[in-house]
Amino acid sequence: MTLRLRFFALIVFVAVVFGSVAAQDLPSIQLPAPDKEGGKPLMKVLSERKTTREFSDEKLSPQVLSNLLWAAWGVNRADGKRTAPSAMNAQEIDVYVALPVGAYLYDARAHALQLAAGGDLRRVTGYQDFVDDAPLDLVYVADHSRMKLIPVAGRESYASAAAGAIAQNVYLYAASSGLVTVIRAWIDRSAIADALGLTHDQHVLLSQTVGYPPKS
Repeated sequence: MTLRLRFFALIVFVAVVFGSVAAQDLPSIQLPAPDKEGGKPLMKVLSERKTTREFSDEKLSPQVLSNLLWAAWGVNRADGKRTAPSAMNAQEIDVYVALPVGAYLYDARAHALQLAAGGDLRRVTGYQDFVDDAPLDLVYVADHSRMKLIPVAGRESYASAAAGAIAQNVYLYAASSGLVTVIRAWIDRSAIADALGLTHDQHVLLSQTVGYPPKS
């Protein structure tokens, strides 16, 4: 991609995230390349990892969102494997990103967002008041059709472990970059599935809110 095209993609992405372009007008959003340098030392990040339930409505920049999603579940090796583990490399977890202008599926291989549903679905991702105002909510969905090598009785446990690893990556990135986050299991899974148009093989596991802390 040329520098001019990268700049244009960044401008369009900012317009979508900050609400001046409707989601239905842009079914695919190319994220900027993740910045894999910098950040706090691991032991420092672990000491600062925490759950927060108060958020500013400040939006995440395209670069921060790119870094966040790559840290969560991005491709980190040439063979397509990810930053979080999955049993037998099933890669059964899909990460949906609920933004003010629409819900997008994170395509890790292309490092892009694909439109899943138009409209603001943040309030659908949980019962807590803060989900309406925080800049984004992540939804972790297990696609059991990718788990054919895993016995049916164990699929939910395996997928939950994979989602937990992704969620912890988000916690660590948040602690390293000045963001705050909370993982949420108190959610209406049926409402989320309907809003995202999921199939019977796709099971909603968890949601996770991410943003900046409230300004003092």
